[in-house]
Amino acid sequence: MRSLLRFNQHKISTTSGSIEGLRYSSKRLGFGIRSIVTTCRAVLLPRFGGPDVLEVRDDVRVPDLKPNEVLVRVRAVSVNPLDTRMRAGYGRSLFESLLPLILGRDVSGEIAAIGQSVQTLNVGQEVFGALHPTAMRGTYTDYAILAEDQLTPKPSTISHVDASAIPFAALTAWRALKSTARISKGQRVLVVGGGGAVGYSAVQLAVAAGCVVSATCESESIDRLLAAGAEQALDYTSEDLEVRLKGKYNAVLDTIGIQQTEQLGINLLKRGGHYMTLQGESASLSDRYGLVIGLPTATSILMKKQIQYRLSHGIEYWWTYMRTDAEGLDEIRRLTEAGRLKVPVQKTFPITQVQEAHQAKDTRIIPGKVVLQVD
Repeated sequence: MRSLLRFNQHKISTTSGSIEGLRYSSKRLGFGIRSIVTTCRAVLLPRFGGPDVLEVRDDVRVPDLKPNEVLVRVRAVSVNPLDTRMRAGYGRSLFESLLPLILGRDVSGEIAAIGQSVQTLNVGQEVFGALHPTAMRGTYTDYAILAEDQLTPKPSTISHVDASAIPFAALTAWRALKSTARISKGQRVLVVGGGGAVGYSAVQLAVAAGCVVSATCESESIDRLLAAGAEQALDYTSEDLEVRLKGKYNAVLDTIGIQQTEQLGINLLKRGGHYMTLQGESASLSDRYGLVIGLPTATSILMKKQIQYRLSHGIEYWWTYMRTDAEGLDEIRRLTEAGRLKVPVQKTFPITQVQEAHQAKDTRIIPGKVVLQVD
């Protein structure tokens, strides 16, 4: 049973039930009473390392909500490459002093409580969304906290498992194609590495925008990309790509980001086109040299490449990252609802088996999308 307390313009719900490690408390704010979840179960990262460092604990503190925040009762979270890389130490220059951390960026679940300034979401509503890559408290938990603009209503046509696989990958692709390259109908787009979650999302977003899309991928992904609307899907291991990828492109999204794929993308762009790679060096250089030296070094490298390619090829060069974007998330919801955007889930694990899930991703036993279910 769920009841909603609305006193003094504070909007918080209470949920009765027996969830291990869950406690409630009440405190008086002005003339009203606000009920909040104070502790819950979560997966903690106490130190960097392999999958075995992850710990499931039942007494992890749930912070108070800020006015623009939403408390989500989590039903499913996906395991992103960023999660496994962070667990192994990627981003240590930023996160090491903040350990233990809660990993996880994607989420799908129901709203348990909302801050006093939240206007577009309601308690009990099913939602999905994603946190920013630098968020300190992730979604591998019974109760996650996200800002209002990081969530959108979940389409009733898909499950929490399927919904949780979409937002982080799709928003990463959205940032590159829509915010940076500003693709439009009739333009030509190349996705390097179209078989992964970000690449597959990028193909679908570009097709939905009316673009002519080509992609490189592993052989097993060719049929899926063609079915999603790509004009070409080429096996990167056996094709002479520069010959087969005819014509020039307005935008290239490179999800692989090695020297060979960068050169391929640069050479296939029209003048005025945009090359975008997910493999920027800001975090890796900061981890190696510290934030004070690493960030300016990364900025210098990026600016040098931007000037170099602008002069030599007449194109724009970018390191691209996911960011929360309410407009993008709203379009992602609409496309998902219409069946035009999906990220297939290959395997689900209960959140108590998070170590096994990370192990499967590390060893590529399961190359596709993995989701943790939260009961």
